[in-house]
Amino acid sequence: MKTGLLGIAVKPQRLRPMLLLDSGALSVHEGLVGDSRGKPGPRQVTLMTLASWHAACNEIGMLLPWTERRANLLVADLPLYQSAGSRIVIGDAVLEITGETDPCSRMTAVHPGLFDALAQDWRGGVCCRVLRGGAIRLELEVQLLP
Repeated sequence: MKTGLLGIAVKPQRLRPMLLLDSGALSVHEGLVGDSRGKPGPRQVTLMTLASWHAACNEIGMLLPWTERRANLLVADLPLYQSAGSRIVIGDAVLEITGETDPCSRMTAVHPGLFDALAQDWRGGVCCRVLRGGAIRLELEVQLLP
């Protein structure tokens, strides 16, 4: 299945606001370059869908900016539910989905009910490991492979 890359965001320091980017680089060693979580491991990069974010926001009755979720990448829609082991191709870069991005207690502070709304059906997105790095930019095609 294919979709487009709608958003790129990094958190340069833990607990700091997310910074929106028009382009960036995915690296095997750094994840999304410039993000404070980018070390090697199963949670180098986080990705969520706009459809899932809107479903969570509809449930709490408030449309919030997607960056409140603190995910790195936003795509229009992909079937991410129980997709661990699948791969995501963005330009030349390849990500492996390692599991669900569980919502953290910080989501409760963002808005009452957001934690519970994100905890359903992998709405909070997925964690990924970078298998092959590459440059990324908004509107690039994103493909989910089994």
